[in-house]
Amino acid sequence: MKPCIMSKPSPKTPAPDFTAPVVGGDYPEGATVTLGNLKGKPVVLYFYPKDDTPGCTKQACALRDGWKEIAEKARVFGISIDPVKSHAKFIQKHDLPFPLIADEDKAIVNAYGVWVEKSMYGKKYMGTERSTFIIDKNGRISAILEKVKPEEHLDEVLKLL
Repeated sequence: MKPCIMSKPSPKTPAPDFTAPVVGGDYPEGATVTLGNLKGKPVVLYFYPKDDTPGCTKQACALRDGWKEIAEKARVFGISIDPVKSHAKFIQKHDLPFPLIADEDKAIVNAYGVWVEKSMYGKKYMGTERSTFIIDKNGRISAILEKVKPEEHLDEVLKLL
């Protein structure tokens, strides 16, 4: 059976709302975050495949290193399907200043159309596409970065904010 792959929301449309477990940043242990409650300041949602893998670490550490500049302009959240416990280790190991959202049931990756068929060494599998959604202070998508290169991510995001 072919998996149901949802399409990405479009720029200028409302960002799909969600409530999910979050760890790190200003969030206490056991907290959840609701996107709809974050209106008033731009939000950067960056989707990445897996905690503590080379590309994902490079991307997260670049955001950490540019934190002062990006934090003045937007709230930043990383999202993967890894559990909170994995996120907490990733945050601690790399001293990440921003929160990570656990999307274990894949509701958010599906709502944003980033749960896609991938291929490695000829083998097809489902996984998270490295993509970033910039959401304006009113909760509308202002830009989408698809198939982001980890080393270029921070600069691309800062240009769009």
